[in-house]
Amino acid sequence: MLALREILKKHDGFARIINSAKPFKRLDFSASNEALLTRDLSETSVFSQFVFEEMLDRNTFVGFGGYGENRVIYRQRKHFNNEEEEPRSIHLGTDIWADAGDPIYAPLNARVHSFAFNDHYGDYGPTIILAHTLDNVTFYTLYGHLSLKSLDGLYPGKNISANEAFAAIGSYPENGDWPPHLHFQIIQDIGNNKGDFPGVSSIQNQEHYLNLCPNPNLILRIAENDAPD
Repeated sequence: MLALREILKKHDGFARIINSAKPFKRLDFSASNEALLTRDLSETSVFSQFVFEEMLDRNTFVGFGGYGENRVIYRQRKHFNNEEEEPRSIHLGTDIWADAGDPIYAPLNARVHSFAFNDHYGDYGPTIILAHTLDNVTFYTLYGHLSLKSLDGLYPGKNISANEAFAAIGSYPENGDWPPHLHFQIIQDIGNNKGDFPGVSSIQNQEHYLNLCPNPNLILRIAENDAPD
């Protein structure tokens, strides 16, 4: 894992995954955001208005953040609270909150590993996983909450060029019933998973999954001074 992190750190020239003229703003969905503790955001239209009108100042910014965050928003979604498993609340990717329909660009040359329509309330919705190789090390990037149209014409092994628009942010409910955003995640070893991979971990398993999934900002390169408080 250290090898992949070092390879990503030294690589120069990742394409921007979301190419917007708006500045970035870091969003907080943990318990430290007191506004979340008093809101019922189970209705997606209400949640979406809260994100874009309040948190993003009437859609003035592109929101981002969430890697390693212990999120309270999952308490209202059964997908993360299966009675047979430990509740999951540790976010393993970075979310980029932007308008439905905004194109998503490949950060570097890739081939399609797999894709799926994870069609459950609170799930990824349309999902694409790309495989990349840098310095003879293969790793994967996952893109969740896409438009259903993003899956058209895909097949495993299809080549995707760096900076190619290969998908778009989806609208609810087809995107898993979330406010429009991209879930972006780096995966070191995908195992036998196809079209899906855990994007949220239990507290008990967070060390394992955070080691397996490095900080997406190694690719995104969103600087703190791009994200006003």
